[in-house]
Amino acid sequence: MTTVLVVLVVVAVLVVAMLGYVAWRDRGRRMAGDDPARVRDAEVRRHRYEAERHGSQGDLWQRGHQDSSP
Repeated sequence: MTTVLVVLVVVAVLVVAMLGYVAWRDRGRRMAGDDPARVRDAEVRRHRYEAERHGSQGDLWQRGHQDSSP
């Protein structure tokens, strides 16, 4: 029984250590890459792409709908 508890404690400590390391590593990356102008530019490009894609899909649907009507 003691062996099982020791193994579980060791596994728990390893999991916590790995999560701590990953959180620490990601925090360092996030701070270096958060340029507000770049983030805003990326969001603008993403919204523009979505709007263009949505518009082109609407055009295709309307053309197909008009062609099928007598």
